[in-house]
Amino acid sequence: MTALAAGQAAPDFTLPASHGRTISLKDFRGKNVVLYFYPKDMTPGCTTEACDFRDFHPEFAKWNTVVLGISPDDVKSHDKFIAKHELPFPLLADVDHRVAEAYGVWVLKKMYGREYMGIERSTFLIDANGMIVHVWPKVKVAGHVQDVLQVIKEKLV
Repeated sequence: MTALAAGQAAPDFTLPASHGRTISLKDFRGKNVVLYFYPKDMTPGCTTEACDFRDFHPEFAKWNTVVLGISPDDVKSHDKFIAKHELPFPLLADVDHRVAEAYGVWVLKKMYGREYMGIERSTFLIDANGMIVHVWPKVKVAGHVQDVLQVIKEKLV
C-alpha cells in the first residue's frame, strides 16, 4: 500500500490508548491533529521524538493542535513510556498494525541483513475537517518537531 498524500481524507480509526482510553480520529474534528507513527516505545530515536513533542506541546496547543502517537506496542508499554518521560499526549496501541497499514507506513524494513515488517517513522498533519495537509515520510528525528510546527503556522492559520 502506498502512503497517503496531502489533500486526501485521513482514514478514521479507533484504537485503545494510554490510561485505559479508546480514541477515534473523528473525536478531534474541529482541531488539527499531528498523527505520528513510531516504531517502538523506549528506544533511543522514539524517545527523543516523543520528548521533542512533549517539550513543544504548549506550542501545539496554541495552534489548536493535538498530538497523537501510534506504535505497535501495547497499552501497558505506552503507559510506562508516558510515565517515564511525562508525555502530555496519548499514545495509541496499533498492535495488529491495521492503522499503520491504512496510512501506508507498515513497510518491509532491513537491518543487519535481516528483513522484517515494521513502522516507517512518519508524521501526518490533519486539519480540523479531517483532511491531510502535510505528510513527512521517513522522518529523521532531529529538528522534526520544529518542522511540523512551522508547517502548522504556514498552512493552518
